[in-house]
Amino acid sequence: MRYDPIKDSLDKVFSRSVFSRKLFYFLLDLLLLRAWYIRKELRKFRSRSGDIAEILDAGAGFGQYSYFMSRLSDNWKITAVEIKSKQVNECNLFFSKIFHKPHVVFEEADLVTYRKAETYDLILCVDVMEHIREDALVFENFYLSLKPGGLLLISTPSDQGGSDVHHDNEVSFVEEHVRNGYGMNELDGKLRDAGFRIIESKYSYGLAGKISWKFSLKYPIMLLNTAKIFFIILPFYYLVTFPFSLLLNLLDVNKKQKTGSGLIVKAWK
Repeated sequence: MRYDPIKDSLDKVFSRSVFSRKLFYFLLDLLLLRAWYIRKELRKFRSRSGDIAEILDAGAGFGQYSYFMSRLSDNWKITAVEIKSKQVNECNLFFSKIFHKPHVVFEEADLVTYRKAETYDLILCVDVMEHIREDALVFENFYLSLKPGGLLLISTPSDQGGSDVHHDNEVSFVEEHVRNGYGMNELDGKLRDAGFRIIESKYSYGLAGKISWKFSLKYPIMLLNTAKIFFIILPFYYLVTFPFSLLLNLLDVNKKQKTGSGLIVKAWK
């Protein structure tokens, strides 16, 4: 299943105004379980780091996490990098409209080559590493770009059903993925090889989260890949399924998962 064409279609719909883009961010925050986990970790970082920080949103996508972080502190300087120039331009336009002195700047960059020595207090990388083959180079760049004591926060599929792969002969639900998911120990080892020494990992998308993912993301994407007419039907679909998905997200994010199809990893320099 190709995910990028669906994202491009959604971008066209929700980039028409400041209001529609804010609405889009709000819906993503509610529907995507990974956003629940990331927002929780970012609030923890805010409570520890205080009002001033320099942050890299590595693989920013639509920019929803940069938007969330920008609201946590007016004094956080956020650099958001994305490989797609169209998304970079649209995000810069949006942020220039909502801030008189923008403290969020989007740049077109490839994470395989992007590094800025000892610049960032936090690097956020949400559902990006499963798209990049040269992951060891990216982790090295992250390590070099963090200040001493800086934090790398990653969300990525695990090898416990990530990308909806459960057996060796299956392929990823998302065609754009170059790997189905990381083993927890595998990712820990790659981060240590890059130089990180303090690493905390936990599973996300346990049983409740997996069910929520199917209703909030998998089935809608399958419908939209079938025909664009489902863009009209989608709001009615979510009216029925959203309360159920919301409850499942609450259960997942507030319970320690013994296993799960996602990983939330924190690594300190």
